[in-house]
Amino acid sequence: MSNIKSLPARSTVKAADTWDLSSLLASDDEWEEAFKQFEKLIPNFTKHRRKLGDSAASLAACLKFDSALDRLAERLGTYAFLKTTEDQVNSDYQRMIGRFQNVAVRAGEAASFIRPEILAIPKRKLDEFLASKELKHYRLSLERLLRFKKHTLGNKEEQLLAMQGEMAQAAGKAFRQLLDADLKFGSVKDEHGEQIELGNSTLSQLMISPKRSVRKTAFHQYYEQFTGHENTLAATLSGSIQKDVYYARARGYDSALASALYSDNVPQAVYDNLIASVRKNLPAVHHYYDVRRRKMKLRDIHHYDTYVPILSELSVKHTWKQAVKIILKSLAPLGSEYGAVLEKGLNGRWSDRYPNKGKQSGAFSCGTYDGDPYILMNYKPEVLDDVFTLAHEAGHSMHSYFSAQQQSFEYYNYTIFVAEVASTFNEQLLSRHLMAGAHDDKARAYLINREIDGIRGTIVRQTMFAEFEKISHEMAEAGEPLTVAAFKDIYRQLLEAYFGPDFAIDNELSLECMRIPHFYRAFYVYKYATGLSAAIALSKRVVEGGDTELNDYLSFLKGGCSKFPLDLLRDAGVDMESPAPVDTALSHFGALVNELDSLL
Repeated sequence: MSNIKSLPARSTVKAADTWDLSSLLASDDEWEEAFKQFEKLIPNFTKHRRKLGDSAASLAACLKFDSALDRLAERLGTYAFLKTTEDQVNSDYQRMIGRFQNVAVRAGEAASFIRPEILAIPKRKLDEFLASKELKHYRLSLERLLRFKKHTLGNKEEQLLAMQGEMAQAAGKAFRQLLDADLKFGSVKDEHGEQIELGNSTLSQLMISPKRSVRKTAFHQYYEQFTGHENTLAATLSGSIQKDVYYARARGYDSALASALYSDNVPQAVYDNLIASVRKNLPAVHHYYDVRRRKMKLRDIHHYDTYVPILSELSVKHTWKQAVKIILKSLAPLGSEYGAVLEKGLNGRWSDRYPNKGKQSGAFSCGTYDGDPYILMNYKPEVLDDVFTLAHEAGHSMHSYFSAQQQSFEYYNYTIFVAEVASTFNEQLLSRHLMAGAHDDKARAYLINREIDGIRGTIVRQTMFAEFEKISHEMAEAGEPLTVAAFKDIYRQLLEAYFGPDFAIDNELSLECMRIPHFYRAFYVYKYATGLSAAIALSKRVVEGGDTELNDYLSFLKGGCSKFPLDLLRDAGVDMESPAPVDTALSHFGALVNELDSLL
């Protein structure tokens, strides 16, 4: 008989351990009724077509209708999505989300006239509209839309660009098919002698094996496939970069980077300062690799030695309730309202807590305007990282909660640029709390090492990726061919700078740039680095400050997208146009490395 403990079926999971989606819709039957209502409303867009320039009242009526439909769609789509994550083989919910997506596309098509009609209104008339009482609520949305007027083409050109949508995704789709389906990596014997199928998901598992030969074999065997397909992978990545350059030029942006930064109103100085600050602080990163090499008793350190914990994980169990209690204690600096709302949510039914058969892996927070800010977890009491994950997702959820409480529907949904601030802020406070209560040097060293690796992975590594994106796009813009050799050369130089002169860089590592899915959504990864940098600076400010600093931060959580992200952060007390936040974060990193060196 096998002793393998199987996961429970969804139908057997206790209701108290699952989320209660009734804040969105009370039941599947209520979803069906709301879905029918949504479908019936879509044709009403025709009542507004070709009338947006008639008067401020006509434009306001259309925007109000569009917003109400979006709000209903958010509830429908979120309910269906969350239901599919509970059990991914449940065909009823797969059908539900498929039906919703199909009708949502129709709604998008029906509403597609709004943007070009608004942009076609003569400036003098539109200025009069914006000054009117009827459009006061929508003024900010309209002003943001009007920023894009100079980058919007004529109707015929816009139609042609829209028709290229599927074609524009070809390089990314080819890459995903190759990476996820066609590349075969074989299997590797782990430290227990078991054969593990090697793939994109299991590579990370094998990279934390305590047995170095397992890590080394997995690394080289994995990259053999990339060596064998390097020309195809270079072609798909080059195709994606050329697409970015084409669209930026077509719309009159100075560069692909300028185009990517425009919607958030982020000056390129923020991007450049991030790279410059990380480069300036690389000696602390190199010091950490040397500490890691010495403590692991290695003659030389390779990439496959950088993910395994230096110390084995603390054998501490936290039940769900214990984890919630620890998290709430660590977040005490955020005040009583924050703690009371979060306690009610986490001990109540915001969260779908434990793994079950068919459930989506990982964790996420899903906030909406009308519903609770739900959290999907696959919580395991014996894994300390899961306590941090819960604190992280709780940060997202409280950001959604406060923004929805304070802002109207149109301005509650915060941008990706600030999304990771509230979540990593919570992780900072939890780490600080656990370190303060560590019972011995080994426990403190484990927690320090965990935080160091978090900063290294989120600020340093993502900045290296951001620099690669900048260089490769600039080459394409200058007309230089993006060949296999060019990609490998750029990436090798970055590896040597970021890992340092005493790091053993395997030749295959130059191909890492060809396996990063984020590169097919260019100039996105820098937001991870700026987000954590802001969180470290803000958490330090709140813990060491008083009521003013706390209120500044809580106002940020309540801000939604009512201001541009840099303005929201500046009001909270951190200026991302200055190098100071990244320098502060990396100074903190350096101090942690020094302490780890002294403790081990």
